[in-house]
Amino acid sequence: MQNGFRLFGRLYLKLVLLTLAVETLVRIVLLFNEQTTDLGFTFGEWLQVFLLGALNDLAVATLAFAFLWLYTLSVGSGKFRSPWGYLLLAILAGTFCYVTFGHTVFDEYGSVVPAIASGLLGYWTASFALRLFVPSIRKGWSQTWLAILLVIYVGLILFNGLCEYFFWNEFGVRYNFIAVDYLVYTNEVVGNIMESYPVVPMLAVLLVVTLVVAWLLFRHDVKCTDLLRGARWKGLAVPVYLAAAAAAAGLLSFNTRFQNSANAYVNELQANGLYKFYDAFLKNELDYKQFYRTMPDAAAEAIVHAEYGSTADNLRTVAGRDNAPQRNIVLITLESMSASFMERFGNADRLTPVLDSLYGRSLAFDRVFATGNRTVRGLEAVTLSLPPCPGQSIIKKKNNAGMHSTGSILRDKGYKVRYFYGGNSYFDNMETFFGGNGYEIVDQRQYAPEEITFSNIWGVCDEDAYRKVIRTLNADAATDRPFFAHVMSVSNHRPFTYPAGKIAIPHDSKSRAGGVMYSDYALGEFFREAARQPWFANTVFLVTADHCASSAGKTEIPLDKYHIPAFIFAPEFVAPAVVERTVSQIDLMPTLFSLLGLGYDSRFYGRDVLSDDYEPRAFIATYQDLGYLEDDIFTVLSPVERFEQFRLAPTAANPFDMQPLDTTDHRMLDRAVAFYQTSSEWNKR
Repeated sequence: MQNGFRLFGRLYLKLVLLTLAVETLVRIVLLFNEQTTDLGFTFGEWLQVFLLGALNDLAVATLAFAFLWLYTLSVGSGKFRSPWGYLLLAILAGTFCYVTFGHTVFDEYGSVVPAIASGLLGYWTASFALRLFVPSIRKGWSQTWLAILLVIYVGLILFNGLCEYFFWNEFGVRYNFIAVDYLVYTNEVVGNIMESYPVVPMLAVLLVVTLVVAWLLFRHDVKCTDLLRGARWKGLAVPVYLAAAAAAAGLLSFNTRFQNSANAYVNELQANGLYKFYDAFLKNELDYKQFYRTMPDAAAEAIVHAEYGSTADNLRTVAGRDNAPQRNIVLITLESMSASFMERFGNADRLTPVLDSLYGRSLAFDRVFATGNRTVRGLEAVTLSLPPCPGQSIIKKKNNAGMHSTGSILRDKGYKVRYFYGGNSYFDNMETFFGGNGYEIVDQRQYAPEEITFSNIWGVCDEDAYRKVIRTLNADAATDRPFFAHVMSVSNHRPFTYPAGKIAIPHDSKSRAGGVMYSDYALGEFFREAARQPWFANTVFLVTADHCASSAGKTEIPLDKYHIPAFIFAPEFVAPAVVERTVSQIDLMPTLFSLLGLGYDSRFYGRDVLSDDYEPRAFIATYQDLGYLEDDIFTVLSPVERFEQFRLAPTAANPFDMQPLDTTDHRMLDRAVAFYQTSSEWNKR
């Protein structure tokens, strides 16, 4: 009994120590990552990062040990004794036949899931039968599988450390809702990773290191697998491990209260990435009233109705101009185009000459803030004109068809409404959302082979996409119906590959600067070609970004990382001007509608920023922190009814820098709560 329990304890201790060593090294590396821009921690914060961080790692390692714990309990010959061995074999064989030839829950998932389930059960059945009838192989079998499981554990610990580094390098945080979200789209994500990083060499090195570490740590333990065959030690191991696992789960939950400080880096560095992933998975749906600060519904609705002059669920009539001409509308949302890339906003690298030139000839908005840090947030903002909801974007939720949208308003006015995407629109649920809201979708599946000159995992290059847009709009214009085209670009996205010979940065450099410059170049080619078309003179173009290239910063919502470009370009009938007011991404389409004299019934929270009664404000959020900026006060609502407020304190280095507010501004707090609470309730999906 003692020998079996000691072996069990050694396996646990070594895996825990390896986890602690790897995670501590990861923390040190992340501290010196370029995404970590502030290390002004107090002594207590350093203790949080490393001491509480180690406790979190210990707890996660304890819970993750469950699979190996279950395997060690299964080592033994008791299950092969008559009649139990034959009964178990019959159960396994029956289950295999049922899954393989019957209709089971696995079939509901479709794809390869039924085949995987059938294969695993087939292997389990065959291997059990082999050990039942050939007892001599049982010892070697147990040793081999213990060795394989230990190698898998070591490999996953090392692999997770590597993944955490690359995720932080991209987003400046531990695993979060983005990591959960991306797992749904394995093909695109794996393809993106393969094209962005030297995956094969890295995995080869990782495999070698895994085998070496596993051999050094466990070569003697594997030879002692027979010690696990006893039954008495298992009677002790079961309650001991279950108690340890319960304590670990409680510790992880308790320690989250220390991850709500004002310094986002301290919060993220002390956390364990795997637990953050699990936590994000659970929080992908957040009910506003359950998790956030609220006020009586009547009070919240009164604030909203006073703001918009509306009734019911923010319904009001927006007056139009009599006999206003019907203009074609092209809305272009540029992938990851931060305002900071532009010379207009201080960049000296000349990455965006086209955007900078168009800004000077357009109705230009200098203080526009994206609603979020994902493409679906940007699409949600310009399509639904609503504050971002907590958790998933509405685009990703079920039952999101038939909504009050920019497309539905224009369709009711006789417009041909299309959504153009250079990739496969099933990604991010775009196909379901836009198709369910009356848009005709043109994506990569509608491209003939000769229409594609270059593509990567995200889809065709922007030049190919824009050429497809022009060909389609030429056909639409011939029908004498006005058209509304929403175009989503893809090229400014990792792996940042594009056709050769187009810009000064080599096409295989895989640099963000190259992606930005090529996206800008392709936009210029689009406008040059569009200007030659007969419909150009009667068309208004709204160009903006879906979100910024990065959202990492000292605070949870650093305003400078949500600052995006936006302008309305129509040289025949929109005079160049500059709007210096604070503008939300949700205001862009309502402003365009008013500019064109369109009248319509509206439930939008976006407003015409050119109107005299416009109150400059912006809605800015992550998947769980909801921000509201008005005047110079930035209010952030967070789960568990928490809130923070900041005052804009511009510096030479950052015009959107903020400092914590000493006393609560209750008016701004109430307005933030009212807007988010009512929008979440009125637009539940």
